[in-house]
Amino acid sequence: MSKSKVAALQIGSSPKGKQDTLENILAYEAEIRASGASVVVLPEALLGGYPKGEIFGTRLGYRLPEGREAFADYFRNAIDVPGPETDELAAFSTRCDASIVIGVIERSGNTLYCTALFFEPGAGLVAKHRKLMPTGTERLIWGQGDGSTLPVVESRAGRLGTAICWENHMPLLRTAMYAKGVQIWCAPTVDEREIWQCSMRHIAHEGRCFVISACQVQPSPKALGISVPDWDEDRRLINGGSVIVGPLGDVLAGPLLGETGLVVAEIDTDELIRARYDFDVVGHYSRPDVFSLSVDERQKRSVEFNDGHRGS
Repeated sequence: MSKSKVAALQIGSSPKGKQDTLENILAYEAEIRASGASVVVLPEALLGGYPKGEIFGTRLGYRLPEGREAFADYFRNAIDVPGPETDELAAFSTRCDASIVIGVIERSGNTLYCTALFFEPGAGLVAKHRKLMPTGTERLIWGQGDGSTLPVVESRAGRLGTAICWENHMPLLRTAMYAKGVQIWCAPTVDEREIWQCSMRHIAHEGRCFVISACQVQPSPKALGISVPDWDEDRRLINGGSVIVGPLGDVLAGPLLGETGLVVAEIDTDELIRARYDFDVVGHYSRPDVFSLSVDERQKRSVEFNDGHRGS
């Protein structure tokens, strides 16, 4: 069936931690079921949190002890993949009868990754993508993913792929995902700016795909006890902006600003053939005689042992 409903769930991480955040997510089960959405995208770093404004005690050339404590707290609030939280989300996907794409902070050894997880009803956790390039000072706290986690997932609604926040600005990553045949581009983010809406419309138009962007929404820094300049204390920490875009760049639903909620639209993947009639960026509109891209999808490990034991 080419027609389906898809959704972005705009919600924020709870300052009380990952368990409270998970409970807030699960509370949307009835609304998701009532919407009929077969795909639901949730924001970047939702489970584990996006520590906007935190400096982790770091100045160029040194790190303060209190920053190490802040990182330890953040590490404790991250999740294991798989783990109890992913078990809960797998069951949630099945109960909602919907594919779930959600941003989490993943623990692996002593490293954290900004990760998007894919859940399929009845199948559970089926894939993950680790953010390839943390942006700016995110590099203090998150490791880099590699080419081994660039999945495309077959769902009832269509072929799902993802890029997290500013990864969406990486032209070569986009090209690789277009070549994988993404039909529904999932973009978990915390970018609330108007220019982000422009980027989502551009990607939909460039890739001739449907785009679902889910952004966190957070109250003002003052409400969260975060110290900011007086002129900024009443501004939301993250203002949302979740949106769904069609393959010619047309906004189908949203953006939702300043509140939690479900953004829903009906899509028809048969439209993608018509949309690509005059532009297929990795097909008839490409020039492989002039341009080519090589993608290394091998998993990279820092240590390999010849006796067959795998390092980290």
